[in-house]
Amino acid sequence: MKVIGIVAEYNPFHNGHRYLIESARKKYPGAAVVCVMSGHFLQRGEPALINKWSRAEMAVHGGVDLVLELPLVFSARSAYYFARASLILLSKTGLVTHLAFGSESGSQQELEIIARLLVNEPTEFRQLLKSYLQQGGSFASARALALQSFLDKDTEHILSQPNNILALAYLRVLEELQLAIEPIIVERQGHFHSADLNHFASATAIRQSLIQGADVADLRDVLPLSSHLIMEREIQRGAGPVFQHYLAPFILYRLRTMPLHELRQINEVTEGLEYRLKKASLHCGTWDELRHAIKSKRYSMTKINRLLLYVLFNIQARQMESFDQTGPLYYHVLAFSDQGQYLLQQMQRWSTLPVLSRGSQVKEAFDGKLGSSVQDMISMDVMATDFYNLLLPAPSLRSGRSDFTTAPLRIESPTAE
Repeated sequence: MKVIGIVAEYNPFHNGHRYLIESARKKYPGAAVVCVMSGHFLQRGEPALINKWSRAEMAVHGGVDLVLELPLVFSARSAYYFARASLILLSKTGLVTHLAFGSESGSQQELEIIARLLVNEPTEFRQLLKSYLQQGGSFASARALALQSFLDKDTEHILSQPNNILALAYLRVLEELQLAIEPIIVERQGHFHSADLNHFASATAIRQSLIQGADVADLRDVLPLSSHLIMEREIQRGAGPVFQHYLAPFILYRLRTMPLHELRQINEVTEGLEYRLKKASLHCGTWDELRHAIKSKRYSMTKINRLLLYVLFNIQARQMESFDQTGPLYYHVLAFSDQGQYLLQQMQRWSTLPVLSRGSQVKEAFDGKLGSSVQDMISMDVMATDFYNLLLPAPSLRSGRSDFTTAPLRIESPTAE
């Protein structure tokens, strides 16, 4: 049986996500779909609009058979580490044969040439990269310039698009780790940077419309029916939406009260950045003020977003190095269909990682019964959920330890749309 893997955030699950699944299944009719999905905090350093179980529910109604959580220490990372951890999880299921992902380019050959170059890094390319880094820009901009110079062609249309960046990361990891997973590249519908709420509106446009005061009813035509109903249900009960600027008071408190020697230990706080962080925290009162005060030529907004999450959760560089060495250490099941239940049974046979399919199993892992390494990693996930709940509009929903009490959602008859 063909099993298609997908890496996603589904924030929220929209028509473009459904199109990707449908396109992959057209190529391999009857294939099952397994998704590794970020939990409550995402790759661009943002909190999710609604909780991870509801987003997983959207995914199963949209055609996914099994949704597994990507641990926090990998979900809020740069594209390469995000992709690497996700693909390791998919590979270790022992089931996944293909990987489906979107790309603005749509050209597998073009993307694979660049991905192989990033894996092998010829001497001339490394010299070009070093030269551009010395000019003081960010690593991403220096690498983009080095690629254009080395290939002697305009690659900006590839390297400036978010889905292409992730596509390159997936292809790079497949090549680097020699994973026996075949890529399925689907050309993205719609445009990531567009603010238009059309049929293929981006998740960014959908979130921005809510930030600007749109009612969830206004999203009826830009989301699958099941996604819209789930979003409507969660907002009506006070379980969302959660926006990034809600983080400001908590992060400002952390920055203002953390001694400089502790700030230096935080992941990606280098080159004296702790002084910049401390100064900004003492003079800023809003999320946007804080980020703009920290931003420089070397630090993009997305990198700053992630960095501020590391401060919030006290994720230290030495911890992250350890997590990167081990990779993901467990599967936390969020939702599944009937087909997904069969996949779970197969994973119990073939996977080398423990499968946590009940809240009580998450608690056992948290309590150290699966070893200290698993405990360290899953403690971050539990902490992220506990903090996320504090951001919910309804006070009655702000209790802690919901990872211990929330069972995976079994959806026996996903909505056909």
